[in-house]
Amino acid sequence: MIQPTASFKENLQLLPSIDQLSRIDLADAQGTVVASIENKPGKQGSLAVYQYLQQSFGRIDAKAAAHGLAVFAEHTEDAKNRPGAHPNIDLLVAIIDNDAPLSVTVVQA
Repeated sequence: MIQPTASFKENLQLLPSIDQLSRIDLADAQGTVVASIENKPGKQGSLAVYQYLQQSFGRIDAKAAAHGLAVFAEHTEDAKNRPGAHPNIDLLVAIIDNDAPLSVTVVQA
């Protein structure tokens, strides 16, 4: 597991490649997909973080979400100040607040 720095850009350099991914699907306890993160510009940082969390924790629970917020670094504070501006960070906050873990399905390209 990485030791997150205060810089999201630096943290991204420490994460596994997402070149082989098409998207990640996040599902609730009933198996309903509640979010997808596609491999496209503007979403690739989040895709890398969520893939890393799945590889490190197996699912996104409160512990994984807290680590993810540290990886998002300076963007986490911005997300807390501007709800809705960073939906993939908002999702991690919701997992912590609601104690509702999500399963992760990695879809290869």
